[in-house]
Amino acid sequence: MRYLLIIYLFNIFFNLIVLVNCPYSTHQSWTDDLPLCQLCGVGTAPNCMYGPDGKSTQSHPNEDGHFRFSTDCCFLYGVFNGYDGSRVANFVSQCLTAELLLGQLNSNHSDSDVRRILIQAFDVVEKSYFDTIDDALAEKANLQAQLPEAVPFHQLPSQFQKIAEKLKALEQEVSGGATAVVALILNNKLYIANVGTNRALLCKCTSDRQNQVIQIGRAHTTDNEEELARLAQLGLDPARLRQAGLIAGQSSLRRIGDYKVKFNYTDIDVLSAAKSKPVIAEPEIHGGQSLDGVTGFLMLMSEGLIKALEAAHGPEQANQEMAAMVAAELALQSSLEAVAQSVVERVKRLHHDAYASGRQRAPHCSRHEDMTLLIRTINYALSDGGRIYPVSVPYSNSQSTSKTSVTLSLVMPCQGTLTNGTNTASTLEGGTPTPGQSPTATLQSTNTQTQSSSSSSGDGSLFRQRGCQAAQPDETGRVPPYVDFTHFYRMWGTEHSEGPGQGVLGPQ
Repeated sequence: MRYLLIIYLFNIFFNLIVLVNCPYSTHQSWTDDLPLCQLCGVGTAPNCMYGPDGKSTQSHPNEDGHFRFSTDCCFLYGVFNGYDGSRVANFVSQCLTAELLLGQLNSNHSDSDVRRILIQAFDVVEKSYFDTIDDALAEKANLQAQLPEAVPFHQLPSQFQKIAEKLKALEQEVSGGATAVVALILNNKLYIANVGTNRALLCKCTSDRQNQVIQIGRAHTTDNEEELARLAQLGLDPARLRQAGLIAGQSSLRRIGDYKVKFNYTDIDVLSAAKSKPVIAEPEIHGGQSLDGVTGFLMLMSEGLIKALEAAHGPEQANQEMAAMVAAELALQSSLEAVAQSVVERVKRLHHDAYASGRQRAPHCSRHEDMTLLIRTINYALSDGGRIYPVSVPYSNSQSTSKTSVTLSLVMPCQGTLTNGTNTASTLEGGTPTPGQSPTATLQSTNTQTQSSSSSSGDGSLFRQRGCQAAQPDETGRVPPYVDFTHFYRMWGTEHSEGPGQGVLGPQ
């Protein structure tokens, strides 16, 4: 800890020197000297808006942020979703690190101690942020007092135009906020601190070779009954909140920064009756959950990533699909960075394809926000023997709704029998997955008040069972297939035939 403190103080001193001697130069953050965790990877993608011609453009600079640090004492990870600028997300990602990794945590702390430290850290960080914009807010208030009341900017007399321009610049400087999901591993226990609409998923491999997917906590939106109950105690009407959906342009009822909803909430109609500050930055803490004996991985996701996948495929199986995609990439990739980036790119492609299809989900997919995925493995080694080979199925752009789209995955482990991971929550004849199911995991959902879990396993129904010994070629020099495509050939031939005996698909 003394080493980290020295780094922190040195960087403050160095940055002051840089600012004095070269105020326009760029310089590194003090967190750049902290050791990065090698057990995790991060994937990102910028926001995107599709035009009528299908081409994509970025509508604003990236506003997401993240960190991933390891110390002798603990591991700390975070994903931050900024809005109306990246200032708050960047500020939180740096200051929260200072509030947690400079000796505040140690192995002697109990669960209640850790929760208290996490809550206190978020409180200090938000207060520190508002301290940085105090002068700008005061100047803004002073300038506003010089303008005639109830006159829109575009109707102001010419003598007030300079004041109006200055107010716009100040508003851009002080506006914005961020949501955050932070994971802390201390004494091999997992703690999750959530503020807003990002998401944490824990995928655990069970002894019976299933994958249990657990959502830790719920988004702080008007769909969260516990949040509505909290606001009802402040005198607000849950029905009105639920109907409004968005509060000052955002769905989150907990957020960091955003001075408008923190200081001027009485000017917001749906919040005006609150007895005290309704939108808060206090995190909801879950844990500590012991990781002893756990094998799997943790996922921290920004709201943009979640919403993009839900827009493309619907919200029902989003958690299961994310876990399935990560599991598939872990079997394919040689680095966690590549795993995370591949999953983000896959979600981006799914979102684009849903828009381009012009079908049911297309209206929900005209744009997506910045996407960030952080994956942290837990006693989980990247596969060095097994590989998952996606088997593509021909896709028809025909408008006929009877066409069947099937995706299979072929898992080829070094030991044991061959298994598949197709979603069999609703199994068809011969084990063919239904359209829209996750391509790489069998997952069945159960929910609780604070977390939802799903199970994943492969029943192997699409694969010929045999040991791991090398297959012997037959008289033609071929080996027996790993996958039985009989049912697929029959379905494809039936769906695409133009008449008796036409359109038959099969091995030649």
